[in-house]
Amino acid sequence: MKGYLNNQRATDDMIKDGWLYSGDVGHVREDGCIVITDRLKELIKYKGFQVPPAELEDLLLKHPGIQDAAVIGVPDEVAGELPRAYVVPKPDKPLTQEEVCKFVEENVSAYKRLRGGVEFMEVIPKSPSGKILRRILRDEYSTKVST
Repeated sequence: MKGYLNNQRATDDMIKDGWLYSGDVGHVREDGCIVITDRLKELIKYKGFQVPPAELEDLLLKHPGIQDAAVIGVPDEVAGELPRAYVVPKPDKPLTQEEVCKFVEENVSAYKRLRGGVEFMEVIPKSPSGKILRRILRDEYSTKVST
């Protein structure tokens, strides 16, 4: 990549000393494969800890009553951000916020708990390629909080 067209600032933020800083977070497996797990911009900052939304989403999808899920960080004056889940329950599977929070609490470190709450939805907003549109969830949350 040579850079962004007519946007030197974005180019300078992305390319440093000939290296491309994509903002992806991942790891190298034992077999040498690189696995991308999240985006640096998407990490939730809770009291100095970094909480990867994709990790919580993967966990939520393991719950027998959850069909789809998304996680965002919501602003908090004390903690910085709090993890908040958006959940699509499976049809004919009654599910409560308390049940979802307890499931997460039993499977993660204390700083990754859903302190920002759980909201049930009919569908998680996604791009045509299937990427979760967290921006839409953040906008909806901001609108609800400000009204």
